[in-house]
Amino acid sequence: MKKISLILFLIFGTGIFLRAQDKFYTKTGTIFFKCTKSPLEKIEATNRSATCVLDTKTGSLQFAILVKGFEFERALMQEHFNENYMESGKFPRSEFKGQILNNNEINYTKDGIYKTTVKGRLQIHGETKDVETIGTLTLKEGKIIASSGFDILLSDYNIRIPSIVSDKIANKVNITIDCDLELFKGK
Repeated sequence: MKKISLILFLIFGTGIFLRAQDKFYTKTGTIFFKCTKSPLEKIEATNRSATCVLDTKTGSLQFAILVKGFEFERALMQEHFNENYMESGKFPRSEFKGQILNNNEINYTKDGIYKTTVKGRLQIHGETKDVETIGTLTLKEGKIIASSGFDILLSDYNIRIPSIVSDKIANKVNITIDCDLELFKGK
């Protein structure tokens, strides 16, 4: 009976361990955005608490952030961002769920820099849109650094810019993502 239990543990226990080896994550990813229209007014913010999970086996990639986590240089700008534009009380989170399209070209067991194409659905301000972008995965010493940059339009996500500030805030937003992912060692 003990042998059967040991064999079952080795079969199922190893399978669970191997599946966990496929997942990398962070809770401290950085998302930066800039939507400056006028050189006189810098409209940019950083969120350093993005959660990201990458399943290296399937290429599944997910991000989630709390909108209130974006920090601006000026407190008033941050207040306006949360209350007037993003309505973070009503829409507290933004998410991306997608796939690395060329995942089979990435050797996750070998250090190196790998170009990626990522496609998925980005949800901001209650609106969800398809996005596709180029990114980079840097594998080094068992860790993965995921980086990407892309543009979105505020109007696509039903975010309105009042005419009084339309000369300062651009409709086109440049987003940069940097995440240092570590092997998930959970259950």
